[in-house]
Amino acid sequence: MAETDSVFPLDFTHTYPQLQGSAELKTEPEDFVVVEEFDEASFSGCGEHVCLQIRKRGQNTRWIAAALAEVAGVAERDIGFCGMKDRRAITTQWFSVAHTDEWRMPTSAIPDCEVLQVTRHQRKLRRGSHRGNHFTIRLRKVSSSVDVKQMDERLSLIATKGVPNYFGEQRFGIAGQNLLEADRLLRRGRQRKLGGRQGIFLSAARSYLFNRVLSARVKQESWSQRLEGETEPQGPLWGRGRSCSRGELAALESQVLADFQPWCDAMEHLGLDQQRRDLLLRPSRFEWHWQGRDLYLSFALPVGTYATSVLRELLEVNTPPPGAVL
Repeated sequence: MAETDSVFPLDFTHTYPQLQGSAELKTEPEDFVVVEEFDEASFSGCGEHVCLQIRKRGQNTRWIAAALAEVAGVAERDIGFCGMKDRRAITTQWFSVAHTDEWRMPTSAIPDCEVLQVTRHQRKLRRGSHRGNHFTIRLRKVSSSVDVKQMDERLSLIATKGVPNYFGEQRFGIAGQNLLEADRLLRRGRQRKLGGRQGIFLSAARSYLFNRVLSARVKQESWSQRLEGETEPQGPLWGRGRSCSRGELAALESQVLADFQPWCDAMEHLGLDQQRRDLLLRPSRFEWHWQGRDLYLSFALPVGTYATSVLRELLEVNTPPPGAVL
């Protein structure tokens, strides 16, 4: 962990001072509940893909996809889903199974899973094809040093002004190992195509560069304000093509990413198109209440954003170590 922290620090700038204290998260899977949200009429009701809404407890999304493929008698590539969900949680998400027959998943075919709805659709579910996710989170044992009124004021501020739209640390792997792998990969030389876990490392690298730029904008207090040439405050997801940033913004991004030019050059060569991502994340339907020293949060976020971006602006959150028994 020390190696990753020293080479690729993950201490991105906070926009609000952390309250002095801590809380426990994911002591039990029930402390972190995620429900995928779709637009109305997202499913046609007919087609060659069976779509199942599954509620799972303590299970990894990829493991569920593999188990579904085995139960349905299809290849893993015939399973679709919209996004990876936390393992140490209770999550509800949709999966598609390419199956033209009148197939239904047998009850209790996959441990710790319950099928809530079944329908059909013409297309396989793809990453990011849902509208977003709704979170219900329990922060246990909030330190007595944290004043309830002060916390309520902070939550009201976040509900009104939002938070920096950082990629969550889980994007970078355990102790940031994905960044070390990405560095080795991108400095190895020119390659034509990346796949599998290499794609994960590449995504981690792009996300890290974005977070670096966002951190600099937070530090200069411009993360929620438009700079010259911007229609909305945004940062780069690096790739080929001319950057749309100009003037002060271009100078800032160039300065922040100067040490990562080999990464930028490699990403351009790999054919990734340059994109922009919003710097500002504002939770919707944000509610909270206290039960003793436990704080319950409820909010919705759009696709590709992280609940940890909200939590990091409150206080230090302690989670069980990876691999801890559920």
